[in-house]
Amino acid sequence: MALRGKNVLVTGGCGFYGGHLVERLVNLGCNVFVTDLLIHPKSYFLQQKLDEKVVFEYCDIGNFDHINSVITKNEIDLVFHLAAVTTVDAAFHNPRQTVISNVVGTTNVLESCRLYGKVEGVLFTSTDKAYGKLPRVSEKNPISGDHPYEVSKSSADLIARSYFKTYNLPVVVTRFGNVYGEGDLNFNRLIPGIMESVVKNKELKIRSNGKYIRDYVYVKDVVDATLTLANNISKVQGEAFNVSSLENLSVIDVVKRVENILGEKIKYRILSTAVNEIPTQSVNFNKIRKAFGWKPNHNFKTSMGDILTWYREYFDLH
Repeated sequence: MALRGKNVLVTGGCGFYGGHLVERLVNLGCNVFVTDLLIHPKSYFLQQKLDEKVVFEYCDIGNFDHINSVITKNEIDLVFHLAAVTTVDAAFHNPRQTVISNVVGTTNVLESCRLYGKVEGVLFTSTDKAYGKLPRVSEKNPISGDHPYEVSKSSADLIARSYFKTYNLPVVVTRFGNVYGEGDLNFNRLIPGIMESVVKNKELKIRSNGKYIRDYVYVKDVVDATLTLANNISKVQGEAFNVSSLENLSVIDVVKRVENILGEKIKYRILSTAVNEIPTQSVNFNKIRKAFGWKPNHNFKTSMGDILTWYREYFDLH
């Protein structure tokens, strides 16, 4: 699919990943429409002046009539559905809202696309956490979340693919490893927390025991993978693809690696307060690699300098 000139909707487009995706879509010449509930005043989205280059609509995807109106009146060709409750901790404390946002909201987006009848593709952002607590996962594994966040994403993942199987809606599901990069303002996440610690000489509080192992994938690589799938929507509709990296590290290993790359000492304290977290997970992304030759082009060593520069500017320290 040639994206230039398409009417493209990004739900949750003012967030961390959304900002980077919107930036690329604008640069590709798409007519970009963005929905969200909140725009952080120091977000990547506003920093890049993307608000001046897109049509923004305040929209709660839990409201069917609202999201349906956005899709139909703007004659949307392609939907990137990112809007969701995105953290394990938030889902733990508010499971009801998590289900409304992640399950009902996703259904509302899909149903709006089905009823409109002219959408050429829906890229649904799922997560590796939808696999549950399996230590090594590929697309061949069943999804099997067992706590509020994971279950909500597993459910939405199944619903998205059901819309292809039942209604032939051209849906593709992406499941990412832990995404990091410029613009992530959730300082409970590891990389933003590390950056705050370095810039402000502040103690990093590690919620887990420091031994949890994850894949870490750079946000611009995630955007590249998503656009690769969007460009090939006719070949991959109805399928799910993992997007990850080969940097499979424990929390403490990440801290030590970033210390070495940046030449900075990071003070940290282990809290061991995390609940419902997956102890170990490694995400196989051979499917997208074999299908399209996609692989991550960035890693901690190549990206951390730029990321630190961004956070220094964020905290107004140069």
